[in-house]
Amino acid sequence: MAIENPSKRLFTNGLVVTQKVFVRSRNGDASKVVREHYLRDDIPCLSKGCTYCQNILKPDPEGNFVHFTLSATPLSLEGLAHHYLVLDTNIILHAIDLIESSSIFFDVVIPQTVLEEVRNRSFPIYTRIRSLVRSDEKRFAVFHNDFHQDCYVYRNPSESMNDRNDRAIRQFCQWFQLHLSTYQDKDHYSPIQVVFLCNDRDSREKAKKEGILSKSLFEYIDYFPNANDLKDLIPNYDDEPSNDFSKNKHQITYPEYYSTAKLMGGLKNATLYQGIVNVSPYNFLEGQVSVPNLSKPLLILGRESLNRAFNGDQVVVELLPKEKWKKPSSLIMEDDVVNANDNADDDDSEDNKNNKTISISETERKLLIYEALKTQNADPNSESSVILPTAKVVGIVKRNWRPFVGQISSHSIDLNDLKSNSTKSCFVALMDKSLPKVRIRTRRMKELIGKRIVISIDSWPINSKYPQGHFVRSLGEIESVEAETEALLLEYGVEYKPFSKNVLDCLPKEGHSWKVPQDLNADELIKKRKDLRDRLVCSIDPPGCVDIDDALHARRLPNGNWEVGVHIADVTHFVKPNTPLDAEGASRATSVYLVDKRIDMLPLLLGTDLCSLKPYVDRFSFSVIWELDDDANIINVDYTKSIIKSREAFSYEQAQLRIDDKNNQDELTNGMRALLQLSIKLKQKRLDAGALNLASPEVKVHMDSETYDPSEVEVKKLLATNSLVEEFMLLANISVARKIYSSFEQTAMLRRHGDPPATNFTLLNQMLKVRKNMHISLENSKALADSLDNCVDPKDPYFNTLLRIMSTRCMLAAEYFISGSFSYPEFKHYGLAVDIYTHFTSPIRRYCDVVAHRQLAAAIGYESLDIIHRDKNKMDLIAKNINKRHRNAQFAGRASIEYYVGQVMKNNESSEEGYVIKIFSNGIVVLVPKFGVESLIKLESLGDPNSAVFDEDNFELSFKNKKNVKRTVAVFDRVIVQVKSVFDERTSKRKAELVLV
Repeated sequence: MAIENPSKRLFTNGLVVTQKVFVRSRNGDASKVVREHYLRDDIPCLSKGCTYCQNILKPDPEGNFVHFTLSATPLSLEGLAHHYLVLDTNIILHAIDLIESSSIFFDVVIPQTVLEEVRNRSFPIYTRIRSLVRSDEKRFAVFHNDFHQDCYVYRNPSESMNDRNDRAIRQFCQWFQLHLSTYQDKDHYSPIQVVFLCNDRDSREKAKKEGILSKSLFEYIDYFPNANDLKDLIPNYDDEPSNDFSKNKHQITYPEYYSTAKLMGGLKNATLYQGIVNVSPYNFLEGQVSVPNLSKPLLILGRESLNRAFNGDQVVVELLPKEKWKKPSSLIMEDDVVNANDNADDDDSEDNKNNKTISISETERKLLIYEALKTQNADPNSESSVILPTAKVVGIVKRNWRPFVGQISSHSIDLNDLKSNSTKSCFVALMDKSLPKVRIRTRRMKELIGKRIVISIDSWPINSKYPQGHFVRSLGEIESVEAETEALLLEYGVEYKPFSKNVLDCLPKEGHSWKVPQDLNADELIKKRKDLRDRLVCSIDPPGCVDIDDALHARRLPNGNWEVGVHIADVTHFVKPNTPLDAEGASRATSVYLVDKRIDMLPLLLGTDLCSLKPYVDRFSFSVIWELDDDANIINVDYTKSIIKSREAFSYEQAQLRIDDKNNQDELTNGMRALLQLSIKLKQKRLDAGALNLASPEVKVHMDSETYDPSEVEVKKLLATNSLVEEFMLLANISVARKIYSSFEQTAMLRRHGDPPATNFTLLNQMLKVRKNMHISLENSKALADSLDNCVDPKDPYFNTLLRIMSTRCMLAAEYFISGSFSYPEFKHYGLAVDIYTHFTSPIRRYCDVVAHRQLAAAIGYESLDIIHRDKNKMDLIAKNINKRHRNAQFAGRASIEYYVGQVMKNNESSEEGYVIKIFSNGIVVLVPKFGVESLIKLESLGDPNSAVFDEDNFELSFKNKKNVKRTVAVFDRVIVQVKSVFDERTSKRKAELVLV
């Protein structure tokens, strides 16, 4: 609790100091902390039209007043004179899309009070507003009102912090208007008015009484000629004249969230639990929350229990009584089927006869009703029953709301709506099927039909069946390459805008002509490098790779051992801490690889030129050099900054052909043969230690060289040279992890992979036991690896690969972390069976590797480590951002492949082999290895739904097919399916549709 002392002391230099008294409680003991808060009168107002503040600061050598951002001739509108805008917190939080994209927000002042509130409530929006402030284009400025003696206000004892902040913003507006009226250069410029933009009616009324010109966002938009277009972008507020979202005749009421005090108390005494909610992709009314201290995930069933939670929200849940614990649903339930008749103008409109409907079978409708009503209590005698503790959402800690991509649902509109330009309500179906439809209001219904659009969510009122949002912008026609690519980048939060001038200014001035200096003694740091240009170094990468991170060499030593070197691009020579280039790399955190393009973490000049270990040119590198014996045992390891000259850049296939060519006996080729033999031994050591050999259905899409259209899909083939590179990269990462941890025990950047909970494999083991009489052991990674090796079906060579794919999905995700966050036993990487691990070998495309390079450089005494990489809190934030960006990059890459596979199959219908991997009571899921796709086949397309019998214990579904012949399919069955590309009306994405043959 903070108590402010309004007494002031004046210093001779014009500073005023006041006191803030904090009462801090720790372990029941209260202590008083007094902090001084300095106020001053010489903070410039930032206006170029102010004669007084121009005298406070001196111009730069070129005569520019760099601190004066606001134009001397700001915007003037009919009915509103030249003016500056002052934004309040909620305007920024809710209308950031409008502020960024529209052409009406110029000469904007953001009080420091507002900026701090935004930072506390939404850091992503804070970074977006800071980007606008740094940009010269829109003239945004921050005024530090909390340090200005005429703007600072004290908090009254009976006043909430929110009320104090509102008063501080109004105080600034009053001072700013008076200041401009007094000191503006009236001989050259028209008077400038201060306009306070605020959507809180009470705050606006107080502002008007205090003589401040205050407008709501809706009122301000009305001054512009294109107001009708702009109003689509306005978030929905209760005091907005056109907002009738909450005026439904039939209201649905969700449970109230618990108060903050009740949530905090419940979390403290362990009656409530916190976690991330994951909504099932097959049942939109079912979710799970994993809680670290609980052995089983918590099951959330039903609309009321989910209580307006979005997939990915951080929620607080309350455990239900044990007699209400249930098992996950065995039924596919899709939002667009269950809620087919909902009307965007009314939350409860099953009786709306004008709406288009989606026809569903009577059997499916009965199943839906049955599933919604039944208790789902597990039969204790059923071996396949998995009882989970159930819970309900009682609070939202952090929303996973972001810009969402979708399209207007044609089922939610009346064709007559397209004939007028009046404001109409409609549903937007999002690309992610686990998310609910969002209701928006728009005047552009006609032009937005058939387009990919971006929306933002404003709220989800307690009495609304659906969340409410607003239109942001259109991406283009559905299925166009440009629109679909931008959609998936937005959907997964990938930063794809061009690098800013500030970032590009950090690059070497010589550009592409930069070269390694000839005189290595000219620079103290370069002098420390080891010259390895005599080593026969080469790189081995995928075909067409231009951002070459790594290269290798091997040579026989006089003592009979091998010198093996892994040489990594020295990115940190060019990317220095605390620069705009470093900040951009840290924010992006990873490069993103799509089928048709690459979104770089670092500018092209670095990634594909100056840092890339291209052949035949000198390059700076960071080298890890081992002395290995013939059995690949490490005798010694050395770390050094170096200079190399790669002899050749091979693709995996080229390197394999060269190694296999017995007639080729040159020294470089023999070095690669030695690397291959040593890598085989290294891999065997890992497997013997319990390393897992898992799998995923990876495919490659080939593009036509002339048209760039997708032409065919093939399963990726792995060669021995793939494993060669992988083994030495793993060895380098392990060695570097040990070195940086030995020097930085609290802040070393590492990567861990936790033991999978046994419950993750429960269902898979039940399926294996029933269908194959097999079992996966989970005592440790070695037991798991051995049991996977033993799960072989002599009649089906692919079965073992299929099982490894399914096992991969039961594993936890690996994550980046800093060493001070866990005890040493928790550092281990379960999948690799090593006690410590990091990423060091790809700094061009991963920011974790950049940090590891800096820490290794400090560990070997090459250069000192910046304080940011020695600060535990800052490093923890860096690791969290890298984890998020890395995960999203993987999803974006898969989504790109999925899109192009759909395009390839558009005109290539074929019969393929597939495997049943999931069984539901009203459908099955089949994986087709050739295309790497899996798809749901609903019961109604399998045959007669009325004839279906679901055997949950044996994971079987029986039915009569279209020829009235009884058929039974079970999990792990090998089936033949007709594969064709269809347009999914729900997501407007082209997808693989499978028909059982």
